[in-house]
Amino acid sequence: MTSQKTVVILQSNYIPWKGYFDLMNAADVFVLFDEVQFSRRDWRNRNKIIIQGQPRWLTIPVQSKGKYAAPVSEIEVTDGSWAQKHWTSIELAYGKSPFFRDYAPGLETTYGEAAKETHLSSINRLFLDHLATALGINVTFGRSDSVPRQSDDPAERLIEICRGYGATRYLSGPAAKSYIDPQLFVDAGIDLRYADYSGYPTYAQQSEDFEHGVSIIDMLMTLGPDTASHLKSQIPGGLFETPEKR
Repeated sequence: MTSQKTVVILQSNYIPWKGYFDLMNAADVFVLFDEVQFSRRDWRNRNKIIIQGQPRWLTIPVQSKGKYAAPVSEIEVTDGSWAQKHWTSIELAYGKSPFFRDYAPGLETTYGEAAKETHLSSINRLFLDHLATALGINVTFGRSDSVPRQSDDPAERLIEICRGYGATRYLSGPAAKSYIDPQLFVDAGIDLRYADYSGYPTYAQQSEDFEHGVSIIDMLMTLGPDTASHLKSQIPGGLFETPEKR
């Protein structure tokens, strides 16, 4: 009997929110999909933290002008001083948080390493590795460009990658419902599931109005080791939504 193998395929994001790590925690293989076009004003090079009660953006400065069709993997950073600025903002935001001292040394080291990188993909990967370890997530990372491209259709390309990594199940973010034809996955023999991001619990966030869509760093600094218990993937079947429920 063939064992189940869950694959997730996502663009790399900068210090992502809890939903991103929920998908990662549910995956056997987490494939970074940085072959696709870089999207401006999106989550690839920025995210939010809570500073003085308000969500604030931390944005990595990148060279995207004149590179509108460039994939994420080719996007370069324009100013290496961003890393120290971001770390200073995190210190300001969470210096008095319950678990700051537990996570600050490793995170500060990662920012120091990221300052030396020239490409956004490499920076994002550094933080994904570090934060996954902090959360106790044990997952295999892959790259989509290691699977030869045969199709220009977005959904068929996902199936190619799934097959390349031996997937029996593909877990997708809910936004992909707009272009995925579930029948393609049925025909390929791959169980398609969508993540359900509803019903996340709140916690003692230092914000005036609770904000779910902030970096996982906010949860780590506030909840520490209990952060993992707030991930829906910790509950069997708690994260999955089938295509039929749409």
